Amino acid sequence: MNKLKPKLFSVMKTYTKKQLINDIIAGVIVAIIALPLSIALAIASGVGPIAGLYTAIIAGFFISFLGGSRVQIGGPTAAFVVIIYGIVEQYGIEGLTIATIMAGIFLVIMGFCRLGTLIKFIPYTITTGFTAGIAVGIFAGQIKDFLGLDMESVPSEFIEKIEAYSKHISTIDIQTTIIGVISLAILIVWPKITDKIPGSLISIIVATLIVKLANLDVATIGSVYGQLSSSLPSPSIPNVNFEMIKNLISPAFTIAILAGIESLLSCVVSDGMIGSRHRSNMELIAQGVGNIACGLFGGIPATGAIARTAANVKNNGRTPIAGIVHSITLLLILVLLMPLAALIPMTTLAAILIMVAYNMSGWREFFSLTKKAPKSDTAVLLTTFGLTVIFDLVVAIEIGIVLAALLFMKRMADVTTLNSWKYIDDEEEEQNDSESIQLKEVPKNTLVYEINGPMFFAAADKFMDIATNSSDKINVIIFRMRAVPAMDATVMHTLNGVYDICRKKQITLIFSHVMEQPMSVMKKDGFVSKIGLENFAPNIDAALARASQISETSHS
Repeated sequence: MNKLKPKLFSVMKTYTKKQLINDIIAGVIVAIIALPLSIALAIASGVGPIAGLYTAIIAGFFISFLGGSRVQIGGPTAAFVVIIYGIVEQYGIEGLTIATIMAGIFLVIMGFCRLGTLIKFIPYTITTGFTAGIAVGIFAGQIKDFLGLDMESVPSEFIEKIEAYSKHISTIDIQTTIIGVISLAILIVWPKITDKIPGSLISIIVATLIVKLANLDVATIGSVYGQLSSSLPSPSIPNVNFEMIKNLISPAFTIAILAGIESLLSCVVSDGMIGSRHRSNMELIAQGVGNIACGLFGGIPATGAIARTAANVKNNGRTPIAGIVHSITLLLILVLLMPLAALIPMTTLAAILIMVAYNMSGWREFFSLTKKAPKSDTAVLLTTFGLTVIFDLVVAIEIGIVLAALLFMKRMADVTTLNSWKYIDDEEEEQNDSESIQLKEVPKNTLVYEINGPMFFAAADKFMDIATNSSDKINVIIFRMRAVPAMDATVMHTLNGVYDICRKKQITLIFSHVMEQPMSVMKKDGFVSKIGLENFAPNIDAALARASQISETSHS
């Protein structure tokens, strides 16, 4: 699964003419779906509509050609809209270009470092929270065009955006709103009629014809952005300086993480649909190369698009050839038909993105988590959602991951227990456990502690009290560690402190049933040689026998 070899090179060994036809058909259909989305997402991101098409063409090609999935379709996605808009507003198009290239470099490094499997450790509550937050941000960003408000550019911050709308709400254009409502109605109803032709395409055709034939005064792509170019993109290298790189590291890393999460999630979903297995690290490298190329050719950040990938699968696309055909089809549309895109009403694109926001919001999962998840997970979910909406995605992911990590560490510390043996009959003790403490004969002046769970820094304080509170009569302490899978450097430091106190009190430490990872940490630290290998017992019986031997020696 983690081979650094593109899927294209593997599947071509058994490629057939029938599959080629299926891939061509699927690629053309996906291109038709991607066309309006690419233009709409670019406009929503604060860049020109042509940049979205460049992204779908360039990223679509490289992600399919080099990717680790058989069916992944790459291009611009709604997940990036909020963060791109903020970068453009603060650093301009050149800043976005640098951030996109840096994100691509990060993704390539992640792939070569075999970090593809680590993306899955991003908590579900965080991905659900920021995805819902992005959906709210996208929806809020479409109100101006959907209602035809007479106002300047929309602010990037959510609160400022709502304030600006409230000041200009009286400038609603009725004609624009009616076309927007018709477009939205088509997007809602059309999938119930057929899924063979995308509703977004029907919506654009119907709305464009109404506006043109009725000669309505409704803003279109052409009236806002001028005539669209049919020329192919040419590469350009941005002017880079250290200050710009320093400022853009954080958003670029967020783009890389987001691209990694969404692309690999799309791979997992498509794997389930076709019964295949993707190569996660190769997919990250392909995503990285695609984003670097997008930055150089005037595009915006790209990743694997779940909806377009699913459409590819449903139309019998089964190899990366379908994604390459999708890219070539969009290139032909750019060259031959791009001037016609100038006729598309802006309110229709806003309606398309409102539907995108609704579909990506995952509101059912969101509210289900708030009701059913533990309070700590709900806190992470709501924090990430709130920060994404009110501030930005960079802050949301950073604080969300830190909060999730802190709560996880607390949870692990809570389940790590350190209990002293109680020498009484216990009806709940497992009778068939050879390591059972029941009926074990513990030597005089010996304490036995049972440790359960990982020994790491959040639980380190539980160990220091053992030595400081031990009676002067105690001469042996046994740590039973059969349920300790792992140990970190902080606990190792604490155990050294316990040893120093016990040495002053002339107490011998004995460790029973130490597992491989903790034993490795102890050896590397020099703790084993300090304690003496003879004080490491394979099981509790051997540990008790060693304690008895020490006790007899001390009393002789």
